[in-house]
Amino acid sequence: MKKGIQSYIFETPAYIREAAAIVGKRESEGALSEYFTEVLDDDLFGEKTFELAESKMQRHTLKRVLEKTDMKREDMNLIISGDLQNEIFASNFAAREFHAPYFGIYGACSTFGEGLILSAMLINTKMLSNIIVTASSHFSAAERQYRYPLELGNQRTPLSQWTVTASGSVMVTADTVENAPKITAATIGKVIDYGVTDANDMGAAMAPAAADTLCAHFSETGRTPDYYDEIITGDLGIFGLEMCEYLCEKQGYKLPKNVNDCGKMIFTEKQKVFMGGSGAGCSAAVFSTYFLTKMRKNEIKKLLLVPTGALLNKGSPLQKQTVPGLAHAVSFEV
Repeated sequence: MKKGIQSYIFETPAYIREAAAIVGKRESEGALSEYFTEVLDDDLFGEKTFELAESKMQRHTLKRVLEKTDMKREDMNLIISGDLQNEIFASNFAAREFHAPYFGIYGACSTFGEGLILSAMLINTKMLSNIIVTASSHFSAAERQYRYPLELGNQRTPLSQWTVTASGSVMVTADTVENAPKITAATIGKVIDYGVTDANDMGAAMAPAAADTLCAHFSETGRTPDYYDEIITGDLGIFGLEMCEYLCEKQGYKLPKNVNDCGKMIFTEKQKVFMGGSGAGCSAAVFSTYFLTKMRKNEIKKLLLVPTGALLNKGSPLQKQTVPGLAHAVSFEV
């Protein structure tokens, strides 16, 4: 495993053997509707609260991955999962159903990237061979945790994003899988803070971190932006992606036309979500469906996925703290 200060090129690739995702009704009506085959009938998913519904979503995608791979629970070496709820409630309560070794992680909306990098590193040690990585978010659970009770019906600001209701799970394996994307490199992000104080403007908070990670990836791996068929950020949204492109160009890296954002892609303009989608489940669900399908068909051969996160909680604005950002880059090749 060759490494730079933040970046790693893996000598032993980790393969994405299988994946599963489930999304909410609003997400299923968006731009990627044909790729979202599993959709909630209602956002409560048969539970009494939205928080319990999100945990059930994680259990559902974990089970679906096991079914698709014909594996039993005891075949899992490790579950790595995270979400946006207090003390990663959804992940912890989902993991207790599987009786498998478990790492609960939190990187806000960058959690999926963090899990993928950890899984690839662990597989490179040759100590583990089958790891499931999961990330989720739920609009209703996130809104009343980070902003206001839904019952208040507060007006959304023009720069706000819609937290995606989704869970995405992937099986990362050491076994060679035909036509499967493999993780070949990764760049671990730094916490970057440009002094954003608006807790609704997630794009501005995360864009500097995304730009910093992208520039570090290009510099340390020696790869130029056009090395990749697609460069996809996690959930910067419309404005955040524009800001990221501007910051990268200032550092000498002009991003090509193949750059896009999962939060920008998942909804349509008619759905009136302002800057697009966000949430830990955003990049997890979009990768597990749309991009995995494209890579399996060889329509995309080299993909750089950069999940992004805003590192705040419901208490940090009360401490008069600004909103730091974080982003991790994961390189996939077929």
